[in-house]
Amino acid sequence: MNRRLILVAIATLVSFGAVAQSKDGGIDSKMMEQIRKSYTNSPDQRAVKNALASTPISKLIINSENLAMCDTNFSHTVNTRGITNQKSSGRCWLFTTLNVLRARMMTKYKLGKIEFSQNYCSFHDLLEKSNMCLQRIVDTRNKPIEDREVRSIFSSPIADGGNFIGAANLVMKYGIVPKQAMPETYQSENTKSIRTVLSMKLREYGLALRAAKSRKEAMALKAEQLSEIYRILVQCMGVPPTEFEWTMRNRNGKVISTEKYTPMSFYEKFIAEDLKSNYVVFLNNPTFEYGKVYQSKRGAHVYDGKKWEVLNLPMDRIKEMAIASIKDNTAMYLSCDVGKFHSRSKGVLDLNNFDYESLFHTSFSMNKQQRILTRASGGTHAMTLIAVDLDENGKPRKWMVENSWGKTSGYEGKIIITDEWFDEYVFNLAIERKYIPKDILDMLKQKPKKFPNKLKTN
Repeated sequence: MNRRLILVAIATLVSFGAVAQSKDGGIDSKMMEQIRKSYTNSPDQRAVKNALASTPISKLIINSENLAMCDTNFSHTVNTRGITNQKSSGRCWLFTTLNVLRARMMTKYKLGKIEFSQNYCSFHDLLEKSNMCLQRIVDTRNKPIEDREVRSIFSSPIADGGNFIGAANLVMKYGIVPKQAMPETYQSENTKSIRTVLSMKLREYGLALRAAKSRKEAMALKAEQLSEIYRILVQCMGVPPTEFEWTMRNRNGKVISTEKYTPMSFYEKFIAEDLKSNYVVFLNNPTFEYGKVYQSKRGAHVYDGKKWEVLNLPMDRIKEMAIASIKDNTAMYLSCDVGKFHSRSKGVLDLNNFDYESLFHTSFSMNKQQRILTRASGGTHAMTLIAVDLDENGKPRKWMVENSWGKTSGYEGKIIITDEWFDEYVFNLAIERKYIPKDILDMLKQKPKKFPNKLKTN
């Protein structure tokens, strides 16, 4: 729809409302009559109405002109093997972080398939999140229970969701183990029930902490409560190993070594890097000022851990670094709004997958900034960025991510992303410092700002 038509439509609606709308903003009889008359029951309107009466909208919006599978060739791809599956849990952020680390380990040691224990990290994530909830209640125990912050704590004591810095805090505090050292359980793969149980206990414990006579008494009580939380987690997820034996094999299956490790010694030997300082998380959010570092109020996942911190940049600058990383065979953590224009049958994220406008005879014209402002879009899922396809001028045509929804999901367990979709619905990338240009590294020297309450609207 061109600008003139949009302005005419707005003017029509304004005059319509001025005449027919009741003084208090309700729909009066005159307004209702005009609304009814606006539907003409023309043949095309009847055809759409008949189709919608018996067919899911998701089928009717499929763009028949875009049914063919896009080209699956990529000019640059990171060496990684094995598709993971988070099952019925919201642990994509953890799977993605561990997938980035395993790709590094596979390349460095020329290994075959390897998978780290997501259950081991999930166990400590739920323990740390429980501690954060209880400690925040201790910190706010003198505020009224009707206080906005206190209500927020009790309304959502614990959740599955997370981010790269939260995963880094956990891995660097507790180490990592191979999957066989602590395999998944039914509860670790289906987390709704365990979160319900923990939420009930945390709310109960929170009231007890608020009733304590002093902070010292509350802190002692919290330690007892966490012991109970630990027992519940062990019953649901197993005992986290403190020592284990692991055999390393090369790509041909030949045994390289068999040794005993602790979770920290395993991490220090095979990963051996400071995740919290070696990686920078970039944000593309046009409602925030570009070139600024923003920081959360508290530690990510871990109460005393590093805070969630991002540098907000235009997407073209983020892409430059992402391309450099992929060319050097290094995968990245990516967060996006995966539910938008996602063809699950093809495993492709493409703005042309679905045609809402033709079905409903209307336009959907919000840009990225407007979608964020109206809460229509935001980061919902994390995946591992592993490939880019560059044209003859070095410009990206499409990207590919390794997902954590199993081998049968998408394109061989992966998702292909068109470059246009990447611009509109990708929000975060965690990139190693060695791929960051000096001018962007200089931006990181500034004092971080707190995430603003008022967003940019121009």
